[in-house]
Amino acid sequence: MMQEMKISGKRLGVLIGTGGLVKKELEKRTGIQIEIDSNEGLVHLEGEDPLPFLRAVEVVQAINRGFSPEKAFLLLDDEDLLLDITDLSAFSDSPRQLDRIRGRIIGKDGRSREQIEHMTGTYISVLGKTVAVIGLPEQLKVTKSAIDMLISGMPHESVFSFLERKKREAKQDMIDYYY
Repeated sequence: MMQEMKISGKRLGVLIGTGGLVKKELEKRTGIQIEIDSNEGLVHLEGEDPLPFLRAVEVVQAINRGFSPEKAFLLLDDEDLLLDITDLSAFSDSPRQLDRIRGRIIGKDGRSREQIEHMTGTYISVLGKTVAVIGLPEQLKVTKSAIDMLISGMPHESVFSFLERKKREAKQDMIDYYY
């Protein structure tokens, strides 16, 4: 299997890592061969085993969408974790509106994003025209709903109330499951 991906110039250094450490670690953990063309911003992945190959592609995508290598590598540690990327430009007609949407998701000093991460157990990265989320399927569903609510203009308090309710429901489901 092989795939070539375009990576943002700003994120290439993160993917390579100091002395090539991130690239080497990804190759070691997945068995996938990775070649990076820094001039063109292209990453070429090649490997035999489909599952590690697809995970390596996801890790590269996660790093490209703003996640640190440590958070992106979580995709290798837990096979149930997923990466979800949403293109925010579909929700905006202008750069100014896109800025407003990103600002609503991030919140003042990053507090909204942090609160959503804390309440859902996910990791969120807002970069350029996208918002990316790493989490378990049920967590992703709740997180995406919260982000959609923010995009549509709902007040932050309403979104956090929704998340609190979902958190209580999940806790109750766990109790019901074990008893």
